[in-house]
Amino acid sequence: MTVRHGREFLAIPGPTTVPDAVLNAMHQPARDIYSDELLSLTSTCLADLKTVFQTTGDTYIYAANGHGAWEAALVNTLSRGDKVLILESGRFAVGWGEMAHKLGVEVEILPGSHHAAVKPDAVAKRLSQPDGNTFKAVLVVQVDTATGVVNDIPAIRKAISHANSDALFMVDTIASLGTMEFLMDDWGVDVSVSGSQKGLMTPPGLSFCAVGAKAKAAHQSADLTTPYWDWTARDGEEHYLKYCGTPPEHLLFGLRKGIDILLDEGLPAAWHRHALLAEATRLAVEVWCGGGALAFNIDNPAERANSITMVRTLGDITPQPILDYARSQCGVVLGIAIGEQAGQGFRIAHMGHVNAPMMFGTLSVIEMTLAALEIPHHAGGVQAAISYLAGQVPAQIQAKVVKGADEMSFAASPSQVNQQGNCCGDSGH
Repeated sequence: MTVRHGREFLAIPGPTTVPDAVLNAMHQPARDIYSDELLSLTSTCLADLKTVFQTTGDTYIYAANGHGAWEAALVNTLSRGDKVLILESGRFAVGWGEMAHKLGVEVEILPGSHHAAVKPDAVAKRLSQPDGNTFKAVLVVQVDTATGVVNDIPAIRKAISHANSDALFMVDTIASLGTMEFLMDDWGVDVSVSGSQKGLMTPPGLSFCAVGAKAKAAHQSADLTTPYWDWTARDGEEHYLKYCGTPPEHLLFGLRKGIDILLDEGLPAAWHRHALLAEATRLAVEVWCGGGALAFNIDNPAERANSITMVRTLGDITPQPILDYARSQCGVVLGIAIGEQAGQGFRIAHMGHVNAPMMFGTLSVIEMTLAALEIPHHAGGVQAAISYLAGQVPAQIQAKVVKGADEMSFAASPSQVNQQGNCCGDSGH
């Protein structure tokens, strides 16, 4: 007997749940790739990506996953033999460095913990050493989905500047763009990379580079550039070359709708929504951890990301039964642990097209799973999440019991009632 039949909940950190509106936008015939409609689609997506990245620099769209954007950032700015500094805080910055090494770039990893964020002081110290000015770029992720850490990008930028380093500052925002504040220009980021399948709510297959003036200048002398990734070719007037071939039309249709959904909500509102749902998740996990079988992977609460929470299993508790029960019995798909954390826990995503009932459902299933498997935990995690959000999300209607009547009356101001008569004021978001 299971209770899994119904719509499956995808609670993994990518691909995330794709909104029905995005799927519907993709469900249409192919278009002539030279048509005005396709040209407009490209130009509006590129322009609105600037808004999402918060930059006035150039943006590029690739038919590739996030690793494609990694490679594009490297080959368009570096030359064989250049030296880069990788800031370790999990699996993915190191992976970016491994790619750079295979391209002929000299790589140095600044050692870090898989349970903590990058230390800006350590960055400044390394770059201030006599050979610190030999680094052509510093690479870091804003959020590492393997560890669940969020790095302080403005503080790292200040550390680089404090060391008087002229290195390009490259930031991976694949697991953070659209889910938390990222101000590329204000924070002094030279290149940012991202992907479609997380905060932008679009199926996997598109990746992006946002590029500032300093990186564009470095591009002029880079000797690793190859035709597919080349920014110069994609800067030309010919639409065909903006994708180095046929545009990925249906993914672009989806991206257009995904960006529309994000911008209609508003970036600050989306960031705040993610912060609320992330904190609700963390409060639930904190309660469960009281049983001694679970722990946060990131030690410092201030360094836990608003897009994903990594939970470690302790002692002889293994995560696979938790993952299996949640999926097979309840229809909730949790993320496996990866990288150094493989086999040591599970991941809860709270990013992209996600709201309170989706998170309550996911958290309830986890608490049910812990109880069913008799894993030591303190009960009441879901209630902690509910109580937190109830206190953070203001009521839009007033409810009171009418004395002497077996009914509930609701009062709402006229401004709180939309034209369709709904008291929620925003037709279902």
